[in-house]
Amino acid sequence: MSDKNINEKMADERQKFIDNQPTDEEMGELIIKHLKEIYDPELPVNIYDLGLIYNIDVETDEVSMMKKAKITMTLTSATCSFSQVIIDLVKSIAARQEGLEEVDVEIVFDPPWGQDSMTDDAKLAMGLL
Repeated sequence: MSDKNINEKMADERQKFIDNQPTDEEMGELIIKHLKEIYDPELPVNIYDLGLIYNIDVETDEVSMMKKAKITMTLTSATCSFSQVIIDLVKSIAARQEGLEEVDVEIVFDPPWGQDSMTDDAKLAMGLL
């Protein structure tokens, strides 16, 4: 009878954990689903369809094997009164998505947001189409 040593058991458990985690790309898609549930309090459109999200980078932390995301986004204006609320909601995705350890948000204003950034669904919801 051959018992695995503790290192082999730990390696097996680590591999099972890794195998059950979404890929970085799959995690990006899950993050987008969460972003589509966050609405600008002043507009009837979610922040993803509004075009506020410029980039989502997901990577796997080599130590924890959990995902970390960096979301580059903008706001409808630099003086948006709900900016901190929106940023906090985006950061809180990590608490709601299993396997996601951290969400870092970078706010940029270049390029500036404009109606051309919106999806057709967003334009329709705002009566622009």
